[in-house]
Amino acid sequence: MTFLFKNYLLNILKCAILSLSKKKWGKILEHYFTNNQNLKSEIRSINFSFDAYNFMFKSDNGVFSKNKIDYASLFLVKTFFANKEKDYDRILDIGCGYGFIGITLSKVLNKHVDMYDINKRAVHLCKMNIKENGVDATAEESNIYGNVEGKYDLIITNPPIRAGKDTLMEFLTGGLARLNKDGELWFVISKNQGAKSVQKEVEKIGTIVKVDQSKGFYVFCAKN
Repeated sequence: MTFLFKNYLLNILKCAILSLSKKKWGKILEHYFTNNQNLKSEIRSINFSFDAYNFMFKSDNGVFSKNKIDYASLFLVKTFFANKEKDYDRILDIGCGYGFIGITLSKVLNKHVDMYDINKRAVHLCKMNIKENGVDATAEESNIYGNVEGKYDLIITNPPIRAGKDTLMEFLTGGLARLNKDGELWFVISKNQGAKSVQKEVEKIGTIVKVDQSKGFYVFCAKN
């Protein structure tokens, strides 16, 4: 096999790998930021228990963590309940997906929760799950805080890290700007996806405390 032919085969292999990689990441990003109306619907149920509370969530193709409650969101919720030191009147779950975080908080705290997501299918599922779990909550479509009105005592989020750092920081800086006095912004982020650099960025505009960490995920509580 000649040197030139080897290089030719190597270039073909590189192009194939790049094409597969783009398809893979394209599908991941689609979970968060596209509304593919042609994506086949395959609704499935996810059962979940927290303390004495039982939940059932409807999920579907085209939403984040469609087959199970993702570890980061679960860790965020458990850490929040283990460490919260106050009550909250106005609560916002931003980037809510099919509603796991906001619905769990609404039922356990017995409070109204506003939930927003950019993904139409996720919002539709969230509305179904609000009704299914009998909680006091609303779900609406919004590009981050675009349709969010007013300020909150608690904003909680598992932000879409793979959307890029600029989008991530919009979730966090926008959240801090929408807190009432003494309000709190709780969020989870992976160490491998820039947790420490994000912490430094937030410190420029507010105060932030790392509450806990597990399996490479950090849960933070920030205030303005």
